[in-house]
Amino acid sequence: MATILSRVEQVLREQHRASLRDLAESLDTAPEALRGMLELLRRKGRVRQLPGGTACGGGCSKCRPETVEIFEWIAPQ
Repeated sequence: MATILSRVEQVLREQHRASLRDLAESLDTAPEALRGMLELLRRKGRVRQLPGGTACGGGCSKCRPETVEIFEWIAPQ
C-alpha cells in the first residue's frame, strides 16, 4: 500500500498542479496534515507553492483566489 506522501506525489505528477483543498478531498486527508508533506516536497525541490492569488484554472470563480493554496509539481517526471 502506498504511503500518503507517495500518493500526494502521484496526484501532483499526474495533475501537474492542484489546490490544497482538492488534494485533501482526493486523498481523504485533512489539509493541515498535507501541509507538512507539501513543505517536505518543497524543500526537496519537487513541488512549489504558487503565489497567493494565482487562479486555480477551474474557471468556476467560487473561491476567492487569495484564499486558495496551489501547489505545482516541478521535479522531472
